[in-house]
Amino acid sequence: MEVLCGERHNCNTSNLWWIVYFPSWNGYIYAVRAADGSLVWKQNLQALTGLNSTISLTNDSTIVSRATPTVADDKLIIAIYGPAYVIAVKRVTGELLWKRQLDKHPAAVITMSGTYYMRAFYVGVSSLEETYNIEDCCKFRGSFAKLDVQTGAILWQTYMIPDNNGKKGGYAGAALWGSSPSIDTSRNHVYIATGNLYSAPESVEECQERQNNQTVPTHPDECIEPDIHFDSMLALDLNSGEIKWYRQLGGYDVWFFACRNPSTPNCPPGPNPDADFGEAPMVLSINVNGTKLDIVVAVQKSGFAWALDRNNGNLVWSTEAGPGGTLGGGTWGAATDNRRVYTNIANSNQLNFTLAPSKNVTTGGGWVAMDPGTGRILWSTAVPYNATTNPVTIANGVLFAGSTYRTGPVYAINAASGEILWSYETGASVYGGLSASKGCVYVGHGYRVMPALTAGTSLFAFCLN
Repeated sequence: MEVLCGERHNCNTSNLWWIVYFPSWNGYIYAVRAADGSLVWKQNLQALTGLNSTISLTNDSTIVSRATPTVADDKLIIAIYGPAYVIAVKRVTGELLWKRQLDKHPAAVITMSGTYYMRAFYVGVSSLEETYNIEDCCKFRGSFAKLDVQTGAILWQTYMIPDNNGKKGGYAGAALWGSSPSIDTSRNHVYIATGNLYSAPESVEECQERQNNQTVPTHPDECIEPDIHFDSMLALDLNSGEIKWYRQLGGYDVWFFACRNPSTPNCPPGPNPDADFGEAPMVLSINVNGTKLDIVVAVQKSGFAWALDRNNGNLVWSTEAGPGGTLGGGTWGAATDNRRVYTNIANSNQLNFTLAPSKNVTTGGGWVAMDPGTGRILWSTAVPYNATTNPVTIANGVLFAGSTYRTGPVYAINAASGEILWSYETGASVYGGLSASKGCVYVGHGYRVMPALTAGTSLFAFCLN
């Protein structure tokens, strides 16, 4: 089944009572019947909210959502790309109930798909400030918020770096931008992961410069205070937002687009790996010497997968699943069924990627499965056409994924072996993830924010007979 829904579509759908909800880059939010794709309602987000776009990626002033809408009882919670608002509508009609701004920075956006739990909505704030020129960057601070779903009131908001008073020259960045945060009811935790710094104080940059000039290397993050939560996994208290534990993974990382070439004048010293976490940690449990251990796992744009103890953030294992890159590495969302941990590897820098445990090599993207107890790579499969890939979805022993290749293939993969079982070409690049519900998988195609990818028009449903 195919539903026409505008020019581009790049996020997962949400589903309830045989209704599928999804946004499109044409500025609409849709509710369609799962059985046949017929329209229940649609709403233009700009007309609905009265907001004007603060971003220019779509080459017009239309506001859009690029996060999965969240079903919250009789409401649908929708995150706006920019300005950084969260809105709630009536689930059955799309009528606006409330709207709430989470950050007034002009480059602030919401790309994370939030999580609903116990009458509250949890979501992070990101930004496009790292696309600014050197003279204008940087002031934005990443944060994570809890909202009351009845009123939209912000119950708490926790920032990842200290207050810079809206001025340049301090810490900036540490955005939260990918996949849905995980809730741990037994510990009363929510787990999140953050992006790179955009800027750091001059004293920190000078420290890093001295460290780079040493003949004997020191620990890579000695210049930055431990409570600067960039490239980090964190556990926050559900009631207060207090950070219960954190672990920074990867060392010094101050990066923005204007400084892609580190030799550009007035840029911060390297290394600048741009090693964001583009996804929230997943919760699962493993067996260690006969004892159950609860862990969180997330995959970084560096290509490394990290498993941490949910009690204290201690490292359990780490694995280099594949090459890192400016766009990943792992990005937008891994998956687990407790039997294995699955990730995409975008390999955006087109490096040689050895498909462990084999010796085969690709320069495209791939899919990787790991043992959840040890991180050992069980299989790796190359994305056909040497293309990159989107976030992965696991359901009933089948891993679903798409491809950014111009014809828009989607794939069903044997989760135990990595063998591609089935594919279908949708006609345009697939950048968002697939959603699985009641014997069907749903996916939208098209993504012209990146000029090399192709535009689409539709949402597809693939169902078992």
